[in-house]
Amino acid sequence: MVKMKKLSFVSVILSFCGLLAFWLVMSGHYDPIHIGMGVFSVLMVMYLNHSLRRYSFYSDEMDDLINLRYGYLIYYVAWLGWQIIASGFHVAGVILRKSLPISTYIVRFKADLPSAHARMILGNSITLTPGTLTIDIQGNEFIVHALTTKSVSSVVDDSMPSRVARLFSKEKKAIVYDVRFYSSPEELA
Repeated sequence: MVKMKKLSFVSVILSFCGLLAFWLVMSGHYDPIHIGMGVFSVLMVMYLNHSLRRYSFYSDEMDDLINLRYGYLIYYVAWLGWQIIASGFHVAGVILRKSLPISTYIVRFKADLPSAHARMILGNSITLTPGTLTIDIQGNEFIVHALTTKSVSSVVDDSMPSRVARLFSKEKKAIVYDVRFYSSPEELA
């Protein structure tokens, strides 16, 4: 683990103000009792999370964010939004039409992604897409639950992982390898 730099006073004040503003907007109540509860809650959250800021758990944790292609991030978010909508319709169709079979799978695959952030983005993108759920990530190996084979198609055909990799690099290469489908959790062992 790498020791993280100390938080500045300005950073703490900005975090406090941002969290309190979020609290006030979400609560919608501006009387002294609610504002007091908001101040107390924000102080507790900041105190409890302070120990989490002491250590960085991956040495590449901050360095890879320098390489993030923010222009491509806008494209990726739009593409992911479209995938979420299309998958939502697919899942609704599978549930509403009895003629479409629900045959759940567990998919294990490896992804050659450049950093822990890239793996986190891929895992969260898979989970956000209806019909799929990231069960576990160990190193470069992902275990995903899928409602149907079509639900996980954008992962195993490398379209989602390659887009995640392009958030950090312009290089195009195959990301997913060693894909295996399992029809029951017992087969994983």
